Amino acid sequence: MAAHTTLGYLLAVGLDGAARREHLGPALAGLAAWVIGLNGGTLAINSAFDRDEGDVAYLRAPPPVPDHLFGFGLGLMLAGLAVAAVLPKAYLAAYSVCFALSLLYSAPPTRLKAVAGADWLINMWGFGTLTPFAGWAATGTPLTPAARLVLLGFCPLFAALYPLTQIYQMDEDRARGDRTLALRLGIHRSLGVAILCTLAAFVLFGLAGAAAGWRTGSEDRWRWVALASAAGCWVVVLAPWLAGHARWPVSRHQRGMYAALMAWAVTDVAAVVAWGT
Repeated sequence: MAAHTTLGYLLAVGLDGAARREHLGPALAGLAAWVIGLNGGTLAINSAFDRDEGDVAYLRAPPPVPDHLFGFGLGLMLAGLAVAAVLPKAYLAAYSVCFALSLLYSAPPTRLKAVAGADWLINMWGFGTLTPFAGWAATGTPLTPAARLVLLGFCPLFAALYPLTQIYQMDEDRARGDRTLALRLGIHRSLGVAILCTLAAFVLFGLAGAAAGWRTGSEDRWRWVALASAAGCWVVVLAPWLAGHARWPVSRHQRGMYAALMAWAVTDVAAVVAWGT
């Protein structure tokens, strides 16, 4: 979350040292509010109602849920909202939207994370696009046409990643009664959706390169190479997964999820290299 939020900041100010220092204070405040307040609070509220007993991403053995965890999570989110109120209006708007989406996603009676499709839409926009937009908006810098396409491209990219994070948890989600996107689609179609959404994301990234005026000559070739390298990482993750998923145990699907997260990280770095310099 911190890295993806920082992506928006680096896209806004570039890798020039003077520009980074000028906007560093608001960017750090926005990063803390988004990552600790909004994301930390959302994770706490999720845990308060999920009460997971099996592996949850990097938490291999979740502890018992403490009392008042929902109130603690809500308090974190409200503290972040107070910080957002003194930052640029675009940042406050993004924070407010995601605040509402987080509660709709995590808490009863709506608890949209248990509704296939609704969980997907909230995450692709909330994490995929609005998270790096928040990093950009904290600087007060107007969006460029290329930046709009880059940020938009991360929406279908997270639409690709999201079902991949659910595949290894399907048994536990089924036992809890949650009808997640991966459960509705099944493993094979979840992987097919991930591949199509990844293609859509890199089409948008290519259009962003064209909007930024990239040429095919030597002066911009390295930008296209960075973008192609990120796309190659997704191919390396998704192609073997699609080919071998029927034979994979749960542990292998979980390793596939970690590999997809690495491909996401490479894409963030490639975006900074390509558009931030």
